[in-house]
Amino acid sequence: MADVSRARGDLTGHPDVTEMRERYARMMDARDVVFLDGPVLLAGLYFAISPWVVHFSGTNPNLMVNNLILGITVALLGLGLTTAPRRMYSLCWAMSAIGIWMIISPWVVARGADAGVIANNVVVGAITCLFGLIAAGMVMRKGRET
Repeated sequence: MADVSRARGDLTGHPDVTEMRERYARMMDARDVVFLDGPVLLAGLYFAISPWVVHFSGTNPNLMVNNLILGITVALLGLGLTTAPRRMYSLCWAMSAIGIWMIISPWVVARGADAGVIANNVVVGAITCLFGLIAAGMVMRKGRET
């Protein structure tokens, strides 16, 4: 059995300590909007299940499919913000465009949606668009700093 009782927390003698510190600094540098990834994921998941929450899955099947696909897409963007933030912040403009489509989709896709459906899509679409604009602002600010 191997002796692992040596000092575990001391990495000063590790041959790759400088590379590990640089990688950690790059990773933490990319996490400047930590509060954004979780809410984006939750907004996407809610939008995906909203046809069943607001009860329009049977009356507006086209809008149900639209909300399901867009919700899954936004949730995947939120998951991507968690796993690869530096790459995914470049897709923040797409998230804003998806948010705008969420807002106008009850009139384009459903044709005659009731007030609950419209309010659901407008609120979640505005939140998604706002999250996309916040991420875009952070990317633009980060680009000016470097």
